[in-house]
Amino acid sequence: MPHDEPRPPPGFEPLFRTSPFLDTAGPFFYRKERDGGFVVGVRILRKHANSRGSAHGGLLLTLIDVALGYRAALSEKPPAPLITASVCADFAGAPKVGDWVEAHVDVQKVGGRLAFANAFLVVDGERLVRASAVFARGVGPPSPGADAGPGQR
Repeated sequence: MPHDEPRPPPGFEPLFRTSPFLDTAGPFFYRKERDGGFVVGVRILRKHANSRGSAHGGLLLTLIDVALGYRAALSEKPPAPLITASVCADFAGAPKVGDWVEAHVDVQKVGGRLAFANAFLVVDGERLVRASAVFARGVGPPSPGADAGPGQR
């Protein structure tokens, strides 16, 4: 596969909510799960690589932040207005150019003030990064498109 094509595996489609930053960093994709959740993924392209030829940590942290935040926010109806307060990640490996990386998320709790979620970044069934995040509940109206969840572009 050419290293400039983001072709996702079957079942993935373009991420339902994006931004100018995510458009530059991505493209990111998602797949709905049977439990109502979703997995977020990205193909590691040459533009995502560091000088060693593996995925840049900043890209992986972006994937983590997006997957954790979107899953936590969309675990409520209407979606919770969440703002990232903290992200922690441990890297046990590094995806290479051409790898497909998936973020598998477990939302621990979405409370009145804070939300907590954990994730693993997985390549070919191998966990390469584990991460956790804390989100603060925002105030005011959500940003445009904030209510857009899977299938609600």
